[in-house]
Amino acid sequence: MSWECPHQLGEQCGRTRGPCRPAAAGCVLHNRNGLLGVVTEEVEMNEKNVTRENGGLAIRPDQTAADLVIRYPHLRLALERLGLDYCCGGHRTLAEAARRAGLELDTVLSELRAVAAPSADTGESIDWAAADLTRLADHILTTHHVFTRSQIARIQALSDSVSAAHRDRHGALLDRLAEGFGRLREELEAHLMKEEQILFPAIKAIDAYCAGNGPRPVVHCGSVAHPIRQMEYEHDGAGEALAEMRRLTDGYRLPADACPTFAALYEALETLERDLHQHIHLENNILFPASVRQEASITPRAQA
Repeated sequence: MSWECPHQLGEQCGRTRGPCRPAAAGCVLHNRNGLLGVVTEEVEMNEKNVTRENGGLAIRPDQTAADLVIRYPHLRLALERLGLDYCCGGHRTLAEAARRAGLELDTVLSELRAVAAPSADTGESIDWAAADLTRLADHILTTHHVFTRSQIARIQALSDSVSAAHRDRHGALLDRLAEGFGRLREELEAHLMKEEQILFPAIKAIDAYCAGNGPRPVVHCGSVAHPIRQMEYEHDGAGEALAEMRRLTDGYRLPADACPTFAALYEALETLERDLHQHIHLENNILFPASVRQEASITPRAQA
């Protein structure tokens, strides 16, 4: 094409992770058709047509769970209620995910399509797939990293209190839960530090260079893809630890004699799980692949 969008990677868009569609929603030149010299009305109409189907969300069995959440972020909670993984296992289609969860595909599709669109003030309306990578990285750092650190400290205190009060009747369960959480906490603390000190500065430096706001980046380990692979591997480990704690607690079902602190512990673990799912989704499915594409787009310049 002749309009030379900075995010155009062949026939693909480096921001939306989809086909290059000039001036469509998510494009940096959206609503700037005067500069493009192209008619955007048809493109925008197509955008509206594919987002709704028969009065509901346009959801197909062959869509991956990750792509679905990128397109409709407010479906995260519905997917979690159904037990469908959209972060570490987000590469699976809805049909495969439903089969693995032992659910009828038609039931899954009906429930997801029935979910109403979010209101403008829920925070779910932000299209992170169309956001600048620096903005997304900063959002992850200031929202999810901060929350994770505060939540694991809270969970540790609650776990200690519950173990002291309920050891006589639930000692075996609480010891196994504390052991699993201890491993998760250790892994998360090291993981967050590596992202903050190595990976995210590299991602933001690449993004700044692509936007013309910084020098050509020098990435640790030669390519941003190398630390990303390690972070994705660690995400898989965190997902397994979360799933094991959920199995151990029978889906966080409280014992009959549970006290309010016991209930607070289970609630805190579930809240951490939900936040980590969103955290990992934003990284694995949006930030990381977009940064790899950005880096690939600047490599030929160095060889020219």
